[in-house]
Amino acid sequence: MDGRAAIDASSQLADGTKVDGPDSLRRALLARSDVFVTVMAEKLLTYATGRAMRPEDMPAVREVVGAMAPGGYRFSSLVLGVVKTPQFQMRTKTRS
Repeated sequence: MDGRAAIDASSQLADGTKVDGPDSLRRALLARSDVFVTVMAEKLLTYATGRAMRPEDMPAVREVVGAMAPGGYRFSSLVLGVVKTPQFQMRTKTRS
């Protein structure tokens, strides 16, 4: 509820999976954790480098995700993996 108004938490994900609240969303994300973590790695690397991802960045993304798997996809592993990528370490300052 939001005040007196009921919240409709039902939706459908891009792959067609129907969700109706936090629990079903969690189950859906856990069922496809590899996809979720890959997108998270892409987004964090995009933010960390200050530029859009390019096709040549995908091997680094896959390496970050692969290194995260043994530790259960911990967020700290994601951050460390992104920081260790050449894309992050060799980024250049952009002009404002």
